[in-house]
Amino acid sequence: MSFPSLDETIIAVSTPPGIGGLGIVRLSGRRALSIAGRIFKPRRKTSRIQARRAVLGDLYGPDGRKYDEAFLTYFKAPHSYTREDVVELSCHGSPAVIEETVRLGIVAGARHAHPGEFTLRAYLRGRIDILQAEAVQSLISATSLSQARISYGQVEGGLSSKIAVFREKTVNLLARVEARLEFPDEGLSISDRQIEDLLQEEADFVEKLAASHEAGRLMTEGSTLAIAGRTNVGKSTLFNALAGKDRAIVTPYPGTTRDYLQEKIRIDNALINIVDLAGLVKTSHPIEKEGVRRSRELALRADGILLVLDASRKESRQDLDLIKAYGRRNTLIILNKIDLPRKIDMAKIRELVRKARILELSALKGLNLQNLRKKIVSLFSPQEKEWEEVILHSRQKMILEQVRDCLAAAHRLLEEGHGDELCAEEIRKTLPLLGQLTGEIKVDEVIKSIFDRFCIGK
Repeated sequence: MSFPSLDETIIAVSTPPGIGGLGIVRLSGRRALSIAGRIFKPRRKTSRIQARRAVLGDLYGPDGRKYDEAFLTYFKAPHSYTREDVVELSCHGSPAVIEETVRLGIVAGARHAHPGEFTLRAYLRGRIDILQAEAVQSLISATSLSQARISYGQVEGGLSSKIAVFREKTVNLLARVEARLEFPDEGLSISDRQIEDLLQEEADFVEKLAASHEAGRLMTEGSTLAIAGRTNVGKSTLFNALAGKDRAIVTPYPGTTRDYLQEKIRIDNALINIVDLAGLVKTSHPIEKEGVRRSRELALRADGILLVLDASRKESRQDLDLIKAYGRRNTLIILNKIDLPRKIDMAKIRELVRKARILELSALKGLNLQNLRKKIVSLFSPQEKEWEEVILHSRQKMILEQVRDCLAAAHRLLEEGHGDELCAEEIRKTLPLLGQLTGEIKVDEVIKSIFDRFCIGK
């Protein structure tokens, strides 16, 4: 990848596509103000364009006719998002108006921006690092308020500062190991035990940070919750009740759902993917067999399971087998149909899974559904307070795991009595990895991959 020229002035729409009350066209580069001046004229001829002051005016076509009113806001370098001169033209959100504004800007000398090029320029000009750039993208695409809060904290440099402190500690440790190696008689020694403790402390920090990626994945993609059970226990009725619409066909006949159905729902601040599985029963019918196979596979991959039992019927051998199979996983047992006389033996269920999490409800009547929603959030959705920092990108996780492996290798070499040279070499390997993590070391393919995911105007 070759980076686009920073000498060119770029232009793009910064608001989402479609019709809206407002649309923003953004320019960045040393000619941003002069190019905007060919399209925009202030209403008051005496108005001076001042940095960070919105000026009301009109947008003009090449024939001198006005086609919209707009506000122009000028951000003078280096006090802008890109550290270049930036102009934002805020007009009505008509696609025709916005497209014409961009077209006229290009005619006047700007170039259409590539995806993420405004943020790329902010990175290349040193305003942000790669961790902050990735956080910008996460903030734009946040599917929950938790993800938005975490992303914004990283945009402000929270994660970057933690990595900077970690890097400084690693450099200091390396310096002490090398001092022991190079100057054994200068009183700069550090014991093997001290090095091992410091290596363990560093490895624990990286391990915890890398492990937080699972919580990040759940925030970004949502937890997948499989609704499982034998046929005709009310799985589809519960699915519809949680989805808030009649998504699944419900009949009194068993085996209505032969394939799985999926729906994204939001409970409070949590994004949840609920999946209605086919009844997990033994069958000879080829279609039902395939449905059961897929359902078992999905249940094993899911982040959590709602195992539905019919409280109005005596538990069957199939119910008990399902409790044995799934009761010790991340499972909430649902006793459905509590609006009918109870026949299920609770003692037998608790005997199979002594610490089983059980909730009684009626999906048909809506009884206790609100408690179920609260349980789903508390059991299957990551809680912000559990993590000091959350990794949202797999690239970051993979690099952190490599750093952890280097530190673990250094610790092992020291324990096995190998020389300081080998230990120091493993510690030294972490530094370029940390440089790749923050973008201090520019890997072109990685940078292209990151910014290609951005929208055009960011």
